[in-house]
Amino acid sequence: MRWAWKIGKLAGIDVYMHATFLLLVGFIFVATWVESHNVARTLFGVFFVLVVFGCIVLHELGHALTARRFGIRTRDIVLLPIGGVARLERMPEDPNQELLVALAGPAVNVLIASGLFAVLAALGRIPTLRQAVTISWTGHDFLPSLMAVNVWLVLFNLIPAFPMDGGRVLRALLAKRMDYTDATQAAAHIGQGIAFVFGFLGLFFDPFLLFIALFVWMGASGEAAMVQMRTSLGGIPVQQVMYRDIRTLQPDDTLAKAVEQILSGWQQDFPVVYGSRVLGVLTREDLVRAIAQGGTDKHVRDAMRRDFQAVDSHDMLEPAVQVVQRCGCRALPVEHNGELVGMLTLESVGEFMMIHSAMRRAEQAAQAPQATPSLT
Repeated sequence: MRWAWKIGKLAGIDVYMHATFLLLVGFIFVATWVESHNVARTLFGVFFVLVVFGCIVLHELGHALTARRFGIRTRDIVLLPIGGVARLERMPEDPNQELLVALAGPAVNVLIASGLFAVLAALGRIPTLRQAVTISWTGHDFLPSLMAVNVWLVLFNLIPAFPMDGGRVLRALLAKRMDYTDATQAAAHIGQGIAFVFGFLGLFFDPFLLFIALFVWMGASGEAAMVQMRTSLGGIPVQQVMYRDIRTLQPDDTLAKAVEQILSGWQQDFPVVYGSRVLGVLTREDLVRAIAQGGTDKHVRDAMRRDFQAVDSHDMLEPAVQVVQRCGCRALPVEHNGELVGMLTLESVGEFMMIHSAMRRAEQAAQAPQATPSLT
């Protein structure tokens, strides 16, 4: 993720902080200072926010470790102003597994809140119901406020709408009774209904609800679109989607020739081959960087990437697309029996899906019963 800095590692998972997270810290600093005009309380407010996000990291770690039990790797955990994101390689399609992964995060917050309640009880400070849901950002009642934060994290995340955990819980429960794609669509529609309610209430009570409504609506739409894409890609080999008419470069070609290739065609990344064997990939960014450093007389072999990834033409399209997304590549060489046979790009995948969708609609229209005029 761009504009994100690594701040540590937990259980072998990299933890990143997005640059926009600093905006939240700055906002809390200013808001607390305006409220209290006290340096100690202001610094404590910032400290409290950092502790809260520590709880959020543990929440995301709960998802990640549970997913690991089912063989699903977590790319990283990213801290954003709206919370944290554990970027799993995929969500399990088994409803029972997805249910456990989705509930693992809120379960961590339940444990934290329970532990804080036990500490307060041992200190003779059993919180009232009001204290259990009231948050103070300026240093008053640190432990009760931290407990209240975790209570709210549980309640908020269990809202049955994507991208919250409750949306995935709802889908897992629905998927026990219907097809996974249909369950996703149903859960997305429910989430969009909840977003509409939040937006309506936000117009009259709290404008922040409008932000939540937008967040939920986009999350529901995005999840539905992603699952629909995965369904469309299932069972399709890469060779049906890849570009076959591609241009290549030789290691001894100059960068000037690479520039000519870019300007005269659609390609931006080029396989570098020796015979029919791929030795590397020259991307547009690497080409521009090399030209800036040494001009166009340099050879392609001095600028190409040697640590590239490739897929086989007989591989299934869905995992191949995951490879493209995971490496952040614009295009992947497609090989078969060690020879270059094409290039796979997200653009070619999008074009295939568009045509495939149009053909499916045409088939459905042809199969639909035709209305016949009645004689009266």
